[in-house]
Amino acid sequence: MVAERGRRSGAGAAQKRSRPPAKSGAPDADNAPTAEMPAVVATTATTPDPEVRARSIPEAAVARLAVYLRVLSAMAEQGATTVSSEELSTAAGVNSAKLRKDLSYLGSYGTRGVGYEVEVLVGHIERTLGLTRQHKVAVAGIGNLGHALANYGGFPGRGFPVEALFDIDPDLVGVPVGGLPVSHLDDIPRVCTERQISIGVIATPPTAAQSVCDRLVAGGVQCILNFAPVVLQVPEHVEVRKVDLAVELQILSFHVARRADDAELAASAVNGKPGSAKARKGKAVAGNGAVIPS
Repeated sequence: MVAERGRRSGAGAAQKRSRPPAKSGAPDADNAPTAEMPAVVATTATTPDPEVRARSIPEAAVARLAVYLRVLSAMAEQGATTVSSEELSTAAGVNSAKLRKDLSYLGSYGTRGVGYEVEVLVGHIERTLGLTRQHKVAVAGIGNLGHALANYGGFPGRGFPVEALFDIDPDLVGVPVGGLPVSHLDDIPRVCTERQISIGVIATPPTAAQSVCDRLVAGGVQCILNFAPVVLQVPEHVEVRKVDLAVELQILSFHVARRADDAELAASAVNGKPGSAKARKGKAVAGNGAVIPS
């Protein structure tokens, strides 16, 4: 999933926020004690506002925080009270140094020999990701994907209740899906405003995506998850995330092909055979079967 950078022509580019300089003598991630982050922190010259600190987190780190939260929540359900950086990094699929760096953005540090307190760390991440309050969701386009999203029971429990559904098909308008009646696309601005929708999901055909996007923006929606294979043009204050399943499959295809080529090269080296033309590219095979870089 990638952030979509399409913007209305003439809109100014968003200013890149610089990361606050690291404090000299900052404690090592595994040395300082874990402490509950207070609900309100007074802003001083040495204590940055938590919201300012959250805005300084790189986008890639934000994505990893969501993964850490999923792993930690599963650990909490199994009764875990503490977790080491090595355990958490292994479960999340990142190296421990990167994990400690990511968590340091939250002001969260572990304790040597103990690690991180699971409950405290979950609270830190939830506050940073804005999950301490619910975000009402609207789904536009009630085809197969839209039906699946509308009926998915995992959204409400994670703070994302689906509060509105939209489609243009007269056979769907007024029909309940997942217990919620479908409204017409023309009603998007009014319904989103009345129900205070904060996140819009576009699951329409590509030809309708921009029109639906414009209606969502008109209804006050500032965050959009786009499943349509198009780049949406939005005002500067609107954040768009794009999910293109075809692109993801193509990326996986690249990795499958690369591993197949590597396996073919390895087999040809072991058997003393030159292998295919693709496997021989950039390589020369000596008479004893050893592979020599060209």
